[in-house]
Amino acid sequence: MIRTILYEDNENLRNSLSSLFHWQNEIELVAAMPDATSVMVDIQECKPDVVLMDIDMPVMNGIEALKKIRKQYNDLPVIMLTVFEDNENIFNAICAGASGYLLKKNFDQIIPSIKDVLNGGAPMTGMIAKKVLALFPRAPHTTNNKNDLLSEREQELLQLLIKGYSYKMIADELNIALETVRSHIKKIYRKLQVNSATEAVYKATQNKIA
Repeated sequence: MIRTILYEDNENLRNSLSSLFHWQNEIELVAAMPDATSVMVDIQECKPDVVLMDIDMPVMNGIEALKKIRKQYNDLPVIMLTVFEDNENIFNAICAGASGYLLKKNFDQIIPSIKDVLNGGAPMTGMIAKKVLALFPRAPHTTNNKNDLLSEREQELLQLLIKGYSYKMIADELNIALETVRSHIKKIYRKLQVNSATEAVYKATQNKIA
């Protein structure tokens, strides 16, 4: 069972999401909190596998909470769940270490995205993925670019990650096994010296790797 904590200040949405989790048997909502002021204690006590984090909350917003999480839990997947699709919020969330970025109106994507992020994916809608690409200016190519380290297949996979593809979508697109995708992604992470798909996308767009 996948353990998940939800941070959402809107009571109606929080209740709706709680009902969503109640009617399936793969993900357990271990806590649904109205704000993130106790986020570090919550994580220590509940030991979640994934955190769903609203951005606009009182006292401490979601990006501030994410930064606190990343100081101690670098590998804990945190998916931002928000109504905001403006560049500033997306940029700040990704730079703070968000594992994915979903709009609240995409209610049906929440469960699949939790599964996706645990497989190393970086869940985000197509529109958000396009905005991510537009956010980061490409640096000039140099002879020491990390592009030299990546094989042609690894560059293909990285380009699909940038477009927001999940591991399963990449496997289908390239007609290869899911385990082969995971193996390639691990090599990409190692070569780029990153720990998540979001970091890989950030480095790729910053350094013109893909």
